[in-house]
Amino acid sequence: MDLSFSPEDEAFRLDVRNWISAEYDEDLRRAMSQTKNGYLDKSRLLRWQQKLASKGWLAVDWPEEYGGPGFTATQRYIFGEEMAAANVPPTIPFGVRMCAPVLMAFGSDEQKAEHLPHMRNATRWWCQGYSEPGSGSDLAALQMRADRDGDDYILNGSKIWTTLAQHADWIFCLVRTSQEQKRQDGISFVLVDMTTPGISVRPLPTLEGPLEGLQEINQVFFDNVRVPVKNRVGEEGKGWTYAKYLLEFERGNAYAPGLKAALKKVKTIATKTLADDGRPLIQDAEFRRKLADMQIQIDSLNATELLAFAGRESGARMGAISSMLKCQGSETQQAITELALEAVGINASPYVGDGLVEQASNEMKPGADYAWPVAGSYFNYRKTSIYAGSNEIQHNIMAKAILGL
Repeated sequence: MDLSFSPEDEAFRLDVRNWISAEYDEDLRRAMSQTKNGYLDKSRLLRWQQKLASKGWLAVDWPEEYGGPGFTATQRYIFGEEMAAANVPPTIPFGVRMCAPVLMAFGSDEQKAEHLPHMRNATRWWCQGYSEPGSGSDLAALQMRADRDGDDYILNGSKIWTTLAQHADWIFCLVRTSQEQKRQDGISFVLVDMTTPGISVRPLPTLEGPLEGLQEINQVFFDNVRVPVKNRVGEEGKGWTYAKYLLEFERGNAYAPGLKAALKKVKTIATKTLADDGRPLIQDAEFRRKLADMQIQIDSLNATELLAFAGRESGARMGAISSMLKCQGSETQQAITELALEAVGINASPYVGDGLVEQASNEMKPGADYAWPVAGSYFNYRKTSIYAGSNEIQHNIMAKAILGL
């Protein structure tokens, strides 16, 4: 596999880098440097996403027929690498990267016309309604009902761990439209307007303790919520098929660019932190060994991702490879946050829930500025091996689909 870049690719990299330099304003940079997971308040996130949309770079994975920029696989890789290196705000994935591919593949012309332009232009915020209390990794056990009433479904139940649902305009949900012997056969995929009467959102506080306005996960309740049948994607009872298709995109994202940036940050911290012998931690042999081991893991994952995404360019589906990337990527994310916590040492405690300057109190914060978000990131990233299907479930998928066990 040729990993060299052409002069055209390097020119594209420079274009991306120059655009970031011009558009990534100081307010966003400051906020991103002090947040535990990249999630900012709604106004900042939307401001950044709409900058990308104005450039035509929000939906970089979309085909040109739906308004995508027509990037090659190499350009998408370079774009992701530059965005991660600059530590820009993340693109909220639920609409543009998750629901959109399902609509393109299985949605009606009406649904595509209604929703895809809003996703592409960042004018409609989406969230994901999959997990429920008692049915997380065992998603087929979901119980949220959608009972047919003429031209509508009546939804009752709840969805949990719903990221940024308090900001969402729409939610895509898996619902039970029938009680089949095989649980997967009774599930359908529906699109729901979050302003519909009967929907309520309740925040779920997490260990890292976000400040007001930065709440991350929620539980969404549906009490006799009336949803038009035309909002169902594809056929009734085929939601499990569409859900698995979506999860290939949720699990099969490129982890390596973000991991490279995270490791670079750890190395920077290690140059500023003193080890027990009074020298910078970066000079400690054991810590350098850990950094080298992490670099090898990231490089290996990067090569695997390049191979997988090259296959997608030729039309191949990700399939079970997405489970492999999800496992290795999420576990490496966790390992890097552990290494960062080790690097900041005592400055990680006492722990500051979130360091956004304008929302934090005027009290002096412990340690250096770069230490503020480290403990929060460590706590927050404990979830990465659970969401999008726990890694234990991914191992089962790989064993069956790849190894034939």
